[in-house]
Amino acid sequence: MSAHSTPLKFLMPGWFATVMGLAGLSLAWKQATPILGDMAGAGAMAIGAVAALVFLVLALLSLFRRQRYPEAFGEDLKHPVRHAFVAAIPVSLILLATVLTALIGPSGIGRGLWIIGSAWQFGVTIWVLARWLRGSQPGGLVWPGVTPVLFIPVVGNVLPPLAGIALGYPEWAAAQFGVGLFFWPVMLALLAVRLGVNGMWPERLLPTTFITVAPPAVIGLSALQLAAPAVLAWMAWGIALFFLFWSATVFQRAVAQPFSVTFWALSFPLAAFGALTLRLAQGGPVWFQTLAMLTLALASLVIAGLLLASFKGLRDGTLLAPEPVAMIAAADAAPARSGG
Repeated sequence: MSAHSTPLKFLMPGWFATVMGLAGLSLAWKQATPILGDMAGAGAMAIGAVAALVFLVLALLSLFRRQRYPEAFGEDLKHPVRHAFVAAIPVSLILLATVLTALIGPSGIGRGLWIIGSAWQFGVTIWVLARWLRGSQPGGLVWPGVTPVLFIPVVGNVLPPLAGIALGYPEWAAAQFGVGLFFWPVMLALLAVRLGVNGMWPERLLPTTFITVAPPAVIGLSALQLAAPAVLAWMAWGIALFFLFWSATVFQRAVAQPFSVTFWALSFPLAAFGALTLRLAQGGPVWFQTLAMLTLALASLVIAGLLLASFKGLRDGTLLAPEPVAMIAAADAAPARSGG
């Protein structure tokens, strides 16, 4: 049986980055309500509904894939890069709970999604960090596997306060936020060492560079939810702005690659940065409100382009297929095997 006749086999957890991007964009449009009025609220509702639908489809297909191709899921868990994308599932649940809470207020469904997502994310973080303790043993941390993708399981814990405060779990939301906040500089240090020791991540992973924008953007939003001084959110915004421009230096090289699901790594960071900018623009000067609207437009255009490219790739059979060249060898293989 050819690879193209079994596309479901290649539906890795990284596909849930589409849900993250769409949910993040919904939250950004919700933040634009004070400027655009009801139109922004309607847009947030529509995008949030699409995010929920995409999650349901991906969840069902992923369950079927795990039953039909258990070895493929096992390979994802062993892979030094793909294993980190597992965290995109609980992060998607947290974001969907946040969207639901932001749009209609606290609800039983939102609370259930948040509790499952928060606990799952905490568990995934422990699982990922436990791999680091293996050292040189199979499945341990190897420098080729240190990429911005690790921000998802390690720093994704800064997300719970976005909905956790309104849902009545401020203590746990703050505690989990502290875990993500602690490991953010740790991950930055690891990335810096990786760049010095092993060089830049493979060309096909260049879009994931933009993931560095997400942690400070979400930290700023969560800090405001936790009633932190606004100056801390502004500091986080400045750091996110820096990483946005820093990541933009590889944008041309990134988009020169054949389109793959890793391109969705641009979506949530841009949406989160837009949401924070719009939140800070409320009641601010006109020029900053204009800048905030530009960030929203940028995130919306990029995600629209990603949707179109994804539809085309699925139609043509170029997405749910083996990588043309292995990005990084499996974790239980020799560390020297790495590729673009």
